[in-house]
Amino acid sequence: MPIESFNPYTGRVLRRFTAFSWAKTERILAQAHRAAATWPATTFAHRAGVLRRAAALLRERQDELARLMALEMGKPITDGRAEAVKCAACCDYYAEHAEAFLADEVIKTDAARSFISYQPLGVVLAVMPWNFPFWQAVRFAAPALMAGNVGLLKHASNVPQCALALEKIFHDAGLPPACFRTLLIGSDLVGKLIADDRLKAVTLTGSEGAGAAVAAAAGQHIKKTVLELGGSDPFIVLADADVALAAKTAAKSRMINSGQSCIAAKRFIVEKPVLKEFISHLKTHLLALRTGDPLDEATQYGPLARPDLADDLTQQVEDSVKQGAKVELYGGQAKPGAALFRPMILSNIKAGQRAYSEELFGPVALVLEAKDADDAVRLANDSRFGLGAAVWTQDPKKGEQMARQIESGAVFVNGLVKSMNELPFGGVKKSGYGRELSYLGIREFVNQKSIWIGKEVVVVEAAKTE
Repeated sequence: MPIESFNPYTGRVLRRFTAFSWAKTERILAQAHRAAATWPATTFAHRAGVLRRAAALLRERQDELARLMALEMGKPITDGRAEAVKCAACCDYYAEHAEAFLADEVIKTDAARSFISYQPLGVVLAVMPWNFPFWQAVRFAAPALMAGNVGLLKHASNVPQCALALEKIFHDAGLPPACFRTLLIGSDLVGKLIADDRLKAVTLTGSEGAGAAVAAAAGQHIKKTVLELGGSDPFIVLADADVALAAKTAAKSRMINSGQSCIAAKRFIVEKPVLKEFISHLKTHLLALRTGDPLDEATQYGPLARPDLADDLTQQVEDSVKQGAKVELYGGQAKPGAALFRPMILSNIKAGQRAYSEELFGPVALVLEAKDADDAVRLANDSRFGLGAAVWTQDPKKGEQMARQIESGAVFVNGLVKSMNELPFGGVKKSGYGRELSYLGIREFVNQKSIWIGKEVVVVEAAKTE
């Protein structure tokens, strides 16, 4: 796939980039390896100063960054600004908390003193997707840099200008250039990087297939990995829920980033007594959303990031309808090859349909009927994915009980599923492993070293004899 900025709204290529050769990539890796020997020697206070300046630059440049996201992957400009500000908050969060998160943890043993020390691994490669081009990268970079690691970013090939803009922000903030570099490379060089002993770990956010390939390569070379992969998040609505509020939140959750979010609600599992009411409310909210030029302040959702993604989604919908799904809200593509995909609702989702088992990465809401709360949990768990989930009920104890039963990395009761600095983010099953964010995220790429110090040994010198 070429490395180029392609505007999905206009259909025009904005800029093309020559992919780095292996020789250039290897030179950058060598520089990062050398930096990994010196960056950990800096103090937490010094690193925090760099991260806080990066946060300030993210806020100052939010209009510029939002424009890049709108042009390269179709994100509405208001959402792009919010993403830049969220990245700034992440930098500030780790600047404030990293030292405490990585402080020596004293453990009582038979030693005079024993503790766990958290020390950086070295060069970490991040393979990142296009859907949140700054947020995905920053939530790796901020904790990794604060821990004393250095980062290499292999971003998606359709957001090169976003990738370079983030590199510039860190450099302008005072980070030594070799400590964070963007690699404009294809996926063909990822395996060579992983095989190199100077690279110590890999984190990937992306598709199930990409995750499996990276994990296999990393496993062959005994490298630590964190994988955040796909999701088909359940959104359970019980009969006692505030259906109007649940449906309003459901529409917002389904349309996050034009439906192109791993934690967007995708499967709406609704108890039968409120099924029709929920669909009616959901349809009203989806129809009220405005589309248009992502650079227009009034646009609420833009095109999908590439026309081929819309084509693939259309095929999933058409196949599912042939397999028995019912269309409750017509939308989709106006014609093949169009990137714009209007919201749709499908009901009568059953096992055997593509919509039942696959992730639909776009604005298609799938409505499943549940007999009761137990059946809702069963349906929620009948998926190979396990990233996020939501439960809507007027009974908080019931909601908590169900949350504990759902197989996913996060469950939000009566709320919108979201990533936040304070809580760990990641999945189970085919949604991946490992965690980002919170104190767990910064501890993924450190050596959790046990240090045991024995009691002082007093040597008594024998008395000298004449």
